[in-house]
Amino acid sequence: MTDDTSTSRKKSYVKDPGRVADLANAIASGELSPVTLVERYLDRIAEVDGDVQAWRQVDRDGALSMAKTREAEAKAGRLRGPLHGIPFGVKDVIDVEGMTTLCNSRSLANAAPATADADVVLALRAAGAIPLGKVHTTEFAFFDPSPARNPHNLNHTPGGSSSGSAAAVAAGTVPIAIGTQTVASVNRPAAYCGIAAFKPSTGSVPGYGISPLAPSFDTAGFYGYTVEDAITVYEALQPQFLEREPASAETGPISIILLEDPHFEDAIAEMRDAQERLAKAVAAAGYDVARRKSPISIARLFELQRSMMLYEAGRTLRSLLDKPSGTVGPRLLAAIGQGRAMSLDQYLAAREESGRMRAALLDAIGDGAALLPAAPGGAPEGLASTGDPRYIAPWTAVGGPIVTIPAGTTRGGLPIGCILASRPGSDERMCRRARRLAPVFRAAIA
Repeated sequence: MTDDTSTSRKKSYVKDPGRVADLANAIASGELSPVTLVERYLDRIAEVDGDVQAWRQVDRDGALSMAKTREAEAKAGRLRGPLHGIPFGVKDVIDVEGMTTLCNSRSLANAAPATADADVVLALRAAGAIPLGKVHTTEFAFFDPSPARNPHNLNHTPGGSSSGSAAAVAAGTVPIAIGTQTVASVNRPAAYCGIAAFKPSTGSVPGYGISPLAPSFDTAGFYGYTVEDAITVYEALQPQFLEREPASAETGPISIILLEDPHFEDAIAEMRDAQERLAKAVAAAGYDVARRKSPISIARLFELQRSMMLYEAGRTLRSLLDKPSGTVGPRLLAAIGQGRAMSLDQYLAAREESGRMRAALLDAIGDGAALLPAAPGGAPEGLASTGDPRYIAPWTAVGGPIVTIPAGTTRGGLPIGCILASRPGSDERMCRRARRLAPVFRAAIA
């Protein structure tokens, strides 16, 4: 690979991988072969991933074998589900049967292959999708970075911890990918890479087979190139996990809340302008937009979410302290130490305080959705940092669904994004409303 000052690192590696629904419809109609589709993405991986480094392991033979089976099933009129024949990438903290789960950690270098799929992988298979391989993660989904780079500019991080998931989709090497979020690890990489993501309500997707970090927050989420792509994946899986909501959200009113709080005041001008453009476009489309002062300190909720996460990580990953020196990253070891130093009383007090703040915040947004910046700006330069989680983490603490919306670029050409966040349990309603708003958002930033 060339050095950081080379033209190859400055050029864009971005490519649209195609609309998930269109690809699935083409497979169902016989216009597109799943084998051809898998080969298309394998060729793209061979073309660009030596530079982007989104993928840790590509299961070429396994994916092609499954694609042949899915092709035969499609020809026979047997479709397993709405994602029949669609390849997907899997963050390497999530088990795929027959593949190793290394969590980007030297401490797991000798790990045996997983003997079972994680529930979320199994659900995707049941919907007809094909695992293409494992994509890179930060170590154990914390802040020690992965090798993955931002396809818009290889000198910049793709974000974390689901760095490979976002980079793989943005580079056009796969149409959908799974990530996980404990702080901001699904929604922030999507914003930095200029694509979309859907993080469901905490606990709405089973966590079996996912390496834990802080179980009260750990949540699988889904990446797609557009908002419609990301929520199409969740909608394909959702009936397996939750009861369906009334269809009124497809045509009912939409209320968007712009929350004002000092926590967001360090957003760059392009980010503030993007948020305003999106809000004005929503209002112009005939939907309700309201400004409200936050009833709580968002900064304080961020602090509480971080302290609770550290406490849980300190217990969940305690065994890593016994690993040989140099096999676990310094940031993760420091976090485990910080968490171990916290008492149960401190943790319970944080949960109690955050619960009160969460209730107040939910009262403020009601049945609407908050429209906010995903981060203060675009992706930082270099790979040492995965970026700033402060804007998203409070909404992870709230526990509801969060959608990342591509929202334009910085003056330097890096993507920026906004998020829609709403109350826990409103996942299907959020998907339907985000689908209705997506064309409005795209027109606003065109």
